Amino acid sequence: MRFIGRVFVIFFAFLIACMAAGLTIAFGFFGQEWALMQSDPVARGTFWIATVVGTSFAGVKGFLPLLLVIILSEAFKLRSFIFYALAGIGIALTAYYGWGFANPYEESIDAPGPISHGLQQVVAAGVVFGLAYWLVAGRKAGKWLEPYPPR
Repeated sequence: MRFIGRVFVIFFAFLIACMAAGLTIAFGFFGQEWALMQSDPVARGTFWIATVVGTSFAGVKGFLPLLLVIILSEAFKLRSFIFYALAGIGIALTAYYGWGFANPYEESIDAPGPISHGLQQVVAAGVVFGLAYWLVAGRKAGKWLEPYPPR
């Protein structure tokens, strides 16, 4: 019975982590225009669309690698926030390079590419993804395997 409850907590934590990563990606894209978004409804709508796209991207590309991290953390009772932050970075970088979003001219000043500082934004989204998951579910990883305390 504890296992079924744990599965629901893990799924909820995954959804929260995806939303947090999507917000981080949207803030990375539109952070400089934050003052403009307060008065322009089109810019605000663009921000929320970018949030939804970032959330779906994090959910689609992060599910299977996070499943492996969940299995490892639950089996070995890994509860460190550093482990989850590093796992989030690894998952985000795998998605970033795996889907070909990496810009070969990113470091060049002459050809900055369509997304400036893409690698830094992906690392930040990965850290936020990992820490959000840790806050909801990772702090008690493997706790369901422990026996109930005697009364």
